[in-house]
Amino acid sequence: MQTGSFRWMKSLNKSIILNKILNSGPISRAQIAKETNLTPPTVGSIVKELIEQGIVKESTLGISRGGRKPTMLVIDYQGFYVVGVDAGPTEVETILTDLSGKVIERYSLPISEKVTEASFLGILETGIETVLQNYNQNKDKIIGIGIAMHGVVDVETGTSLYAPNLDLRDVPIKKTLEDKFNLMVIVENDARALALGEVWFGQGRDSESMVAVNIGNGVGAGITVNGKLYHGDSSIAGEIGHMTVDINGRTCSCGNKGCLQTIISGPAIAERAVQQLYQAPQSVLKQISSITGESIFQAAEAGDSYAVKLLEETGEYIGIGLTNLIHIMNPSKIIISGGVTGARTYISDKILKTISKSALTLKAKQTEVAFSDLGEQATALGAVALLLAELFERNGEVTI
Repeated sequence: MQTGSFRWMKSLNKSIILNKILNSGPISRAQIAKETNLTPPTVGSIVKELIEQGIVKESTLGISRGGRKPTMLVIDYQGFYVVGVDAGPTEVETILTDLSGKVIERYSLPISEKVTEASFLGILETGIETVLQNYNQNKDKIIGIGIAMHGVVDVETGTSLYAPNLDLRDVPIKKTLEDKFNLMVIVENDARALALGEVWFGQGRDSESMVAVNIGNGVGAGITVNGKLYHGDSSIAGEIGHMTVDINGRTCSCGNKGCLQTIISGPAIAERAVQQLYQAPQSVLKQISSITGESIFQAAEAGDSYAVKLLEETGEYIGIGLTNLIHIMNPSKIIISGGVTGARTYISDKILKTISKSALTLKAKQTEVAFSDLGEQATALGAVALLLAELFERNGEVTI
């Protein structure tokens, strides 16, 4: 679907009707008119166009209230596709999904250590071309491309202002990809995209206020209020990985000292293990030449008490960070995702106990903390959700 078609779909009350069918379907034309205050002829005309375009379809017959049974309407989730891209910091993962988030195509490419703006944009283009190669004849069925980019993003222009782990600045992602593919492109910070993915496809659907915290090679968070992303004044809301927790701590990639990211990210856990390994002469980690977060987890699974202690200690640090987040945002729910979720057996109890001990009020102590169940494609699915949120102008509970 080209950019013009995308805008056409949103015009003339289409978004209102699409949103109503999304959230209340199966639903009849008459019920849509009643609940949206649109006239029946207007609803009938727009529904006809949406059916012809293939985004809405008729399903079962409803219950009769004195006349003929009404024909019910639903979203045709298999009628259109969305490209979602998880961009960085070590690889670019690109997926093609239908409107329900079902992954149809997937392709990944590593990012080299000496990446340039041109080579990075080339990786994005290659990934998108690859997942679309079997759909070139159905280009009008592609709604658009969502990019979940690590670092600071200017959402309005779709520019990556600063990608610290890649050492790139002012990369014109939106313009480059729209010129290349002639599709709607939306670029967002990866943690915020992840949060929106939880709202559409995961455990954030019913939360009035929710924070999705991604802990992997870096640490970031996305904040949603009533299902909509909160960006802050200069689009850096949610950068909890750069919350200073130790003014005498290690220097972070951002240049500051003692950021939360320098303690709880995967590489930080591995570095802490190496520094403290002398305290555990019997640990199997001494036999590993290059310790990683994954190898620490595997050692813990094998019964290594030092590895277990490291992970439990990390859970306590995460709990401190989340307590600070609760005191600032007071969300109804926190969802943790990223590589650290694999170690939930070792960190979950420590996280909850730390929050229970440190939060100010009883209700704050009981803030719901969950682990994402979206899997490895969570961030890429968040990129898909960027397009769905734009298309449907989401308002209220999603029932995909």
